[in-house]
Amino acid sequence: MKAPRRASDITAWCSAVVLLSLILLGSIRENIASESIRGSQFSDRPCEEIYVVGEGETLHTIGEKCGDPFIVERNPHIHDPDDVFPGLVLKITPFNLPRRSL
Repeated sequence: MKAPRRASDITAWCSAVVLLSLILLGSIRENIASESIRGSQFSDRPCEEIYVVGEGETLHTIGEKCGDPFIVERNPHIHDPDDVFPGLVLKITPFNLPRRSL
């Protein structure tokens, strides 16, 4: 009588392991998907308050990336908006626009 009971125990354990594996796999896939979205334009705050300009960036690209269309107004040390160089430190204040539905 122990043999049938043992077979059912093994089946129950295997089923539990498979179920747990599927749950973990789904969780990992969800985390990967949310990481790729977090780094894109859908992020609530893609930039820190203090931003250092990188190679090839313009005020326009930084404004789009960080959600701050008023960078020049908030940074009085910028005398010429066309004279942006790597290493320039900017204050960023994201402008909260309503999200578009996809």
